[in-house]
Amino acid sequence: MSKGIISVLRFTSLRLRLVVVFALVALTAAVSASGIAYWLNREAVLKRTQDSALNDFRQEMQNRAATLPLRPTEEELRRTAEQMASGSAGYSVLLIGERDAGKPIVGASNPDVFTLADVPRSLRTAVGTKRPVTDTNDYPYHLFWQRTQRDGTPYLVGGTKVDGGGPTGYMFKSLAAEKADLNSLAWSLGIATGLAVIGSVLLAQVAATTVLRPVHRLGEAARQLGEGKLDTRLRVSGNDELADLSRTFNSAAESLQKKVADMSAREEASRRFVADMSHELRTPLTALTAVTEVLEDEQDALDPMIAPAVALVVSETRRLNDLVENLMEVTRFDAGTARLVLDDVDIADQITACIDARAWLDAVDLDAERGIVARLDPRRLDVILANLIGNALKHGGSPVRVSVRTEPSAKAAEDGEDREAGEDLVIAVRDHGPGIPEEVLPHVFDRFYKASASRPRSDGSGLGLSIAMENALIHGGSITAANSTDDDGRVDGAVFVLRLPRDGSGIARELRTRSSQGEVEES
Repeated sequence: MSKGIISVLRFTSLRLRLVVVFALVALTAAVSASGIAYWLNREAVLKRTQDSALNDFRQEMQNRAATLPLRPTEEELRRTAEQMASGSAGYSVLLIGERDAGKPIVGASNPDVFTLADVPRSLRTAVGTKRPVTDTNDYPYHLFWQRTQRDGTPYLVGGTKVDGGGPTGYMFKSLAAEKADLNSLAWSLGIATGLAVIGSVLLAQVAATTVLRPVHRLGEAARQLGEGKLDTRLRVSGNDELADLSRTFNSAAESLQKKVADMSAREEASRRFVADMSHELRTPLTALTAVTEVLEDEQDALDPMIAPAVALVVSETRRLNDLVENLMEVTRFDAGTARLVLDDVDIADQITACIDARAWLDAVDLDAERGIVARLDPRRLDVILANLIGNALKHGGSPVRVSVRTEPSAKAAEDGEDREAGEDLVIAVRDHGPGIPEEVLPHVFDRFYKASASRPRSDGSGLGLSIAMENALIHGGSITAANSTDDDGRVDGAVFVLRLPRDGSGIARELRTRSSQGEVEES
């Protein structure tokens, strides 16, 4: 799935949830209202039809069936049933009498439509049961009814018996018209429910657009703010919660811009102070260095009481000179004025020259094949190597081993570059000392960091490893620090790994482009 589709899904996820919630609420409300309306209308329609038919049937039983003789003939029953069914109620009638005791006869208004088999047995039992007459029951027989179905069509079946030994009558009325009316009502309510859901979805879209557009603008403004565009502001309209949120964002952005501007001004002033101080110190240091060189040459001829003081002045002057040079180098990195001067360098020869210039040949083992050529800044590589090897000799343990290898660059492989341009130069500097404490490892490249508060002063400037890291970063590389272990798992010295692109031409072009565009960035 592409990033564009993912971003769209992320953007619409809140919109989708809002639409779904609106739709579910509308669906629940519409279904509940429609269900209640359908049930109320169904009961009202059926009750009206049922009461009308049963009341008419009861009246016909009193007016016609009750006038039949005690032992009616089948013809009399049929004729009376037809007369009872001929009314406007629209039901069929079935009358049951007795020719003799235990010999029933049946008269039907329409035998093809309604027969005794259509009367449920439970209804016949209820109609034929004689109940005692009491204060609460005035009649031995009552009118009973039941709804039933035949071939998918609903019917109303009712029955009663004439008091005093008269015939038993049943009515059979179709409820198909009522069913059709109720089906039409159900379809209408269903359509109304669907329209309500569609309307709620449209309203949800409008509400989501109204709510999410300011949220989207707020997100876009926050993204721009995160990219460093501190002058980003939101247009505020209205007095609702979103407007309050926009005002809060604008206030926070304004406060952040002011604080960043103040911090930048203080940082720039601090950098300028360090740079100016370093430049100002160079002139007296030059004179001091010249004096200390003369004193050092005459040190053997000095009074033994004065010689230690002279040696201390010479060492401290050199240390102060190194500190000023390092401070000036740091200010160039901070100001973004550091540049690469590239050259094709044989790495083995470069490392050998670095070690030889500092008289470290006897203390350092070099594992580097000749012929590994890299395009980089040889002066900056010398600074990195001098700091890493000098740190290993000073704080680690001999022997110090320097190994060189090349590895494919993961970034270049992703970009599809050729093999040579896509290789990294890897230089590892390992000692056999006590290693680096775990709590110190994250801070070894910090400026002026002291591993122990009880040692506020050291022989170095406290900037060596930091300058080495800055020189690696300007090449587009990095330096990592870790502890090595022996076969028993004990710490067996520290190892610093320098990784640089084998061809630094791209980094140099990028630095020149930034310089031409007037960009000043911290390396």
